Amino acid sequence: MDRLTSLTTFVQVADSGGFSAAARHLNMSTTMVSNHVRALEDRLGARLLNRTTRKVSLTEVGKAYYEQCTHILAELEHADGIASASQSTPRGTLRVYTSTHMIPFISPAVSEFLASYSEVKVDVVMGERAVDLIDERYDVMIQLAPPPDSNLIVRSLATWRHVLCCSPAYREKYGSPQQLSELADHNCVKHVHYPFQDGWHFIDRDGAPAVASVSGNLLTNSGEMLRLAALDGAGISLAAGFLVAGDLETGRLVRLLPDYRPVQLAVSAVYPHRHHLSAKVRRFIDALVDSSARQQRLINPW
Repeated sequence: MDRLTSLTTFVQVADSGGFSAAARHLNMSTTMVSNHVRALEDRLGARLLNRTTRKVSLTEVGKAYYEQCTHILAELEHADGIASASQSTPRGTLRVYTSTHMIPFISPAVSEFLASYSEVKVDVVMGERAVDLIDERYDVMIQLAPPPDSNLIVRSLATWRHVLCCSPAYREKYGSPQQLSELADHNCVKHVHYPFQDGWHFIDRDGAPAVASVSGNLLTNSGEMLRLAALDGAGISLAAGFLVAGDLETGRLVRLLPDYRPVQLAVSAVYPHRHHLSAKVRRFIDALVDSSARQQRLINPW
């Protein structure tokens, strides 16, 4: 029999002064109440209750056992209360891992979240590496590409696109590709987390998909490294639009093959579970969704 139920039943019998009264309180049969108490006594090898036709009373062993049982049940009730509270009111520490360049876009959501919930602390770690959400105990991960683990829950926050670009110096020295296939003849600096690896994906003017096979002498997990390499004339970059928007506006970078739009990607919040999501994670994701909607144009300026 379930030991916790047996403990609860035994305490209720002692508090009620009888099996029938305990059975009514617990909404179970008198026989089942008796069976639970007998199971405890058999397990302990000791009599817990003195039974007469008129009343039930605790034995000496039963009194000591009753005191410990009431303490255990009270602690369990307290633990249940803590767990239930965490599901309704955000509290505790929220651990977030984010792509480096998402910091300007998630900072408003973090600030609003902290201002709204005084019992929460947020630890934000930024980087460009692939993290194991479960093993490293992050509550939420914000990233620019879909996760390889299909068991994770993904919530889209905003859409974004790359921009195919290079520096004027590179174009002057090596020329500009006039067709998508000509990218194969150029040095293309690449991001290690680009979801399609060496095939850069585009949509042509008619809405049809197109792929360019590329190669190059620089592979990095840093969007900023790719930006600086492009500015230095090292090669052609498929750069995040929000990262190079200022460089394109000032002419430090020039856009290539405008008839081909890089495929649309999503900024996503990734977390381990959908069911029984803690209040701190649920409310933070809500804050991210609201904040991202307001910043959609900044995240996807092209």
